[in-house]
Formats: sequence, C-alpha cells, structure tokens
Amino acid sequence: MVTAMIPTVLMTVIGIILLAIGGSKSVAVIGGILVLSFCAMALTGYVIGSVFVTRGASLAAVQNEFLSMVSHELRTPLTSIRLFIETLRDERVHDPEERRRCLTVIDQELRRLDGLVGKLIELSKIEHRHAVFDQRVVKVADIVADALAAFAVVKVGAQVDVQVALEPDLAVFGDRAALAQAVGNLLANAWKYTPEEGKRIDVLANADAKHVAIVVIDNGVGIPRREQEVIFDKFHRGSSAELRGSAGSGLGLALVRAIVEAHRGKVDVRSDRGRGARFRIVLPRREVIA
Repeated sequence: MVTAMIPTVLMTVIGIILLAIGGSKSVAVIGGILVLSFCAMALTGYVIGSVFVTRGASLAAVQNEFLSMVSHELRTPLTSIRLFIETLRDERVHDPEERRRCLTVIDQELRRLDGLVGKLIELSKIEHRHAVFDQRVVKVADIVADALAAFAVVKVGAQVDVQVALEPDLAVFGDRAALAQAVGNLLANAWKYTPEEGKRIDVLANADAKHVAIVVIDNGVGIPRREQEVIFDKFHRGSSAELRGSAGSGLGLALVRAIVEAHRGKVDVRSDRGRGARFRIVLPRREVIA
C-alpha cells in the first residue's frame, strides 16, 4: 500500500508547484487546487483503508488465536478418551479394577468436555447479548448463600475454613442464578489455589451509597502482577495453575467478567505472590424490597 502512495505524493508536489508558479494565471491556480483536492481525497482513502485493513488483520489474528486455543482445549480430553476406548476395545486390560479405572477416566474427561462446551456456549451468549437474564431485585445474602451451596459440592470431602461477613440489607438488580454462578466461580478458584492444609476463604459484602461489593479472599499462592491484567481473558491459565498442574479450562474467570459486565458491574483482583488473592465484584446498589 505504501508503493501505491507514490503517484499521489508526486501529484501533490505538482499541485503545489502549479499554485506556486500560477501567480495571476487562473488556469494554473484552478489546476493546482483540483490536483491538491484529488490528492487529499486519495490520502483520506488511503488512511481509512489502512485503518480497516489493520483492524481486519487484528480481528483475524484474534479469531485464529481463539480457534487455536479452543482446538487445544478440546483435543486434550478427546485424545484421552480415544486412548482409553482403544485400550478397552483391544482388550489390553483384563483386570476388572483397571477396567473400572479406565471407565472412570473416560467419564471424567466426558464431563470435562461437556463443561468446557457448556461454558463456551454460555460465554458466547453473554458476550453477544443473547443470554436472557431473569433480572429483579435480589438480596446479596441470597446470592452468596446459593454460591456457597454450589461450592459445597465442589469441595466435598475437603476441609476449608470459609468465613462469611455480609453487611445487612444489601441488594442488587440482576439474575440471581447468574450472579451466584459468578461468585461460585470465584469460590472454586480460591479453593483450587489454596494449600491443602490450612485452606481459608473469606466472603465479604459491603456497600456505599451507589455500589455493592462482593469480595472473595483466599490465602493461596497469589497471582503475579504481570498476570493480573489478563487473568480474566478466555483460556488464560496463570503460572500457578501450570506449576500445580491444576485442572481447568481457563474460562471460569472469563465467565465471571462476562456475567458481571452484563449486569453493569466490574470485577477486579488484588494479589501479591505468596500472599493470596482478593477478587471483588462491584454492582449497582438497589434498595431491598420488603
């Protein structure tokens, strides 16, 4: 595209020369003005075209990266399922206990695959504003209670010290189930990245005149500052997840952000390496309906 600009630049020079030497000759002056006008239009077209081409290239790059990440996330469980099915089909395992273990792994991978696809569909619906939220005034205490109930299933059998401190009579306007899912994802994330011994999670809720904040704090490994800006991106898994080998799709926090932003709120994180993390959801405040 730069090469295509050379004729336009040369014509601009000619237009300037015509204006400079035209003097009182109206034909030369008019010719110079017309040439410069044409060049100005050509330059404008070049700039606009460059912007659209650049944006198109950036969008294509983002789409390709997204497809690559989705393919990778789908391939992992599918490969595992295929290998175990081949093992059972070819009767390489004869011990009943080992066969049950293979079937258990297949079941786990299928559940993981189903969860990944479900999150992708839900995230896509929210981001494209196709998700239908049952929005009404809902108490923050009810949202947290629902999130804790879902979290109880995730942490079954594990010892976790969960402390809850909510200011009374706090309410927001939104979908109770979706907001409970967002808080539940934060709880599951906190549980996943805290040590096996001495797990502690605090759930707080406070407010000012206009906003309600729901905060989840853990005593885990923390998040490096360089990762805090991208941790809510789709398929991003922090260095802590990779080092610990924790299972996950990298969609949980992306789903939290999508849900919160769909409710005109925001979510942020504060953390230092080795000192836990503090996730905060901020939503517009509403008065409690008696």
